[in-house]
Amino acid sequence: MPVEMGRGARAALPRVTLVLGGARSGKSRYAERMVEAAAAVGTYCATAQAGDAEMAARIAAHRARRGAFWRTVEEPRAIAAVIAAEAADARPLLIDCLSLWLSNLMLANAALEEESERLYAALRLANGPVVLVANEVGMGLVPETALGRRFRDAAGFLNQQIAAFADRVVFVAAGLPLVLKGG
Repeated sequence: MPVEMGRGARAALPRVTLVLGGARSGKSRYAERMVEAAAAVGTYCATAQAGDAEMAARIAAHRARRGAFWRTVEEPRAIAAVIAAEAADARPLLIDCLSLWLSNLMLANAALEEESERLYAALRLANGPVVLVANEVGMGLVPETALGRRFRDAAGFLNQQIAAFADRVVFVAAGLPLVLKGG
């Protein structure tokens, strides 16, 4: 965490924070530390689903890293409802991650525009700070498949929309944060 706090002091979280980065960039851990520095407890909304052994191992590693500070809610698609039910000043909400949420929606043939509007509305009405984690997928190779290109484009648009709305946006590369908005 870039801000040093005195004993017992808490860092204030903006209402909505977006933490972006590539795969294994340190974005999730950075987001966790932000919430841990700001509150006595937090809620962790995990959107991942274990579709194979590798993903199951990633989920297990994330679970093992979280301690008693976190109350975990596993929800692959209905994150607007989680925001409405869980975001509170005394218990900030971390959503990890928007990219998996988007993938889950696309694989379920859900109406992306409607689901995104639900998300934006929930963020506007949230009763406490929300920290959202997302992959920045548009910086690499152009995906070979039409579905891959559709996902990349939808993820880029979603990230732009959330970043425009967010009070703070942080890009994490190699474990190092770069504040893009709301320093």
